Amino acid sequence: MEKFIVSARKYRPQTFDTVVGQGHITTTLKNAIKNHQLAHAFLFCGPRGVGKTTCARILAKTINCESPSVDGEACNQCHSCISFNEGTSLNIHELDAASNNSVDDIRSLVEQVRFAPQAGKYKVYIIDEVHMLSQSAFNAFLKTLEEPPPYAIFILATTEKHKILPTILSRCQIFDFKRITLQDTVDHLQGIANKEQIKTQETALQLIAQKSEGCMRDALSILDKIVSFTNGEVTYENTIEHLNILDAEYYFKLMECMLNQDLAGAMLLYDDINKKGFEGDMVLNGFSEFMRNLLICKDERVAGLLEIVETFKQRYTETAKKAEAGYIVSALNILNEAEINYRSARNKRLHVELALIKLCYLNQALEITANGTSIDKKKLIEGSKVVAFKTIQPIASPVKEIKTPTQTTVAAVEAKLIIETKPIKKIDENISKKPVETLLEPAASYNGNKGNDKPKLRSLEALRQKIKEDNCSDEDIMDHPLESQKLKKAWDQFIKQLKENKNPAWTSFELAELRIKDANSFEAIVNNNIHQKFLDFERNKVSAFLQKELCNRQLQFNIKLVEGKQEPIKDLPLSSKEQYQKLVEQYPLVKELRDRLRLELDY
Repeated sequence: MEKFIVSARKYRPQTFDTVVGQGHITTTLKNAIKNHQLAHAFLFCGPRGVGKTTCARILAKTINCESPSVDGEACNQCHSCISFNEGTSLNIHELDAASNNSVDDIRSLVEQVRFAPQAGKYKVYIIDEVHMLSQSAFNAFLKTLEEPPPYAIFILATTEKHKILPTILSRCQIFDFKRITLQDTVDHLQGIANKEQIKTQETALQLIAQKSEGCMRDALSILDKIVSFTNGEVTYENTIEHLNILDAEYYFKLMECMLNQDLAGAMLLYDDINKKGFEGDMVLNGFSEFMRNLLICKDERVAGLLEIVETFKQRYTETAKKAEAGYIVSALNILNEAEINYRSARNKRLHVELALIKLCYLNQALEITANGTSIDKKKLIEGSKVVAFKTIQPIASPVKEIKTPTQTTVAAVEAKLIIETKPIKKIDENISKKPVETLLEPAASYNGNKGNDKPKLRSLEALRQKIKEDNCSDEDIMDHPLESQKLKKAWDQFIKQLKENKNPAWTSFELAELRIKDANSFEAIVNNNIHQKFLDFERNKVSAFLQKELCNRQLQFNIKLVEGKQEPIKDLPLSSKEQYQKLVEQYPLVKELRDRLRLELDY
């Protein structure tokens, strides 16, 4: 029995020309070899399965080839190329940094670099998955990577360039590998299928290429599995069955149900999908991709972004014409929200069915919203509303008879609106005690007079009077000039409030010196910045308090800082040292006791 070799290894490219989809890199490397402009360190970075390690091996083989071609390719016939193809070459060393990422592994590699090659020009060191090296390993590798021997070339390969130290990146020539395009993958798979005499359908190869997402190694692995599954015949039906992909036909049927608002058909279709074993999140994700493709088909300028099976392109275009762009965008929003919340949903099937119900009636909802016939609470709240006024009939004066000189009687009707107000001499004391709501007479009571009682403005005057009483008594309506005794008394009352509220600013207020400047202003003199900041912080509160207490609405005060003027602070607690000194003054024997016992004071 012949040993089976997977296609990814069996058909690994051996020359630069056979590398798929990386022409910008292979051309650069061939020109560098022809012009003898090889760098001492290369960094190949890009997605998985796009040819990084393959290009590194081809480069190692080509630079050691004894008779390279004119265009910079290896001959594959000399002793160096044959030994390299057979895996027996001593000029190439591969290191897997994922499993050899310690400092000792890098040190052993550095030790090998000192030995020159016995045959060939260069010794090539390929370090795969270099981003897995530890910080210490990177640091140990820096000096050798910067100034290697002339015969040593380092090729680093990684899928995550952002994890590599900037000091490593600056010492290498960086080559960014790109994902292999859909058409390049299909062509390569078709070439391998022809060599292996495998019957294939182009739609099946396109589906494999789409599933591989630009990774050639994944595409070859999928092809091997399907060939084993179908005994050498790759069709569209067995491909979607093997890859567990929901056929696009279901999405087209679902879309028809959505456009026709056929909820029953959509539910039965999803039940059929569910019985085939497809998970709900896979259905949501696939339908989202289907909607995205429909949106792209609406504009010919972005047709290149459409990566679908060739046979379905015409059908996508026809379906896209039936749906409006606004409907597709709204459907994408619903599907995206459902896919995000799918994991947290307890009943997965119900969660997907709710999304399908929304999609079925989405077209109707958009039409209702566009016509403006829906009941939208937000619109009702924000919309303007006409205020309903009640018409007040004017009070008509009695009919007067006016006699003309010709003895003709004419009835003249004069309509007048009469509002009588009585002068208010003194407001009842009970009015000021009532809440403000009782002072305001509603319009309903005014309308309920039915013409029996005359309208009154007494409540407005009472409200004004109450505001005056809050600010000052009836006899203190005028602003009173400042007096030292009253000012000091009100100042002390504010200090008392600060003490009750445990506000530390009371000390600064107590130490401040008050000086009246004129009838409506005074200044508070303090002796340091701390007291000034405390007073300034409470300025608004003390101003309002003094204006009310002293019945002076124009009262103002300034804070003046006079440095160097220190007043004794009263009632401050003594320190430990001061307590000891005071105790010694009263009882001298305490000091003698301390000296005899050789005690130390804990200050």
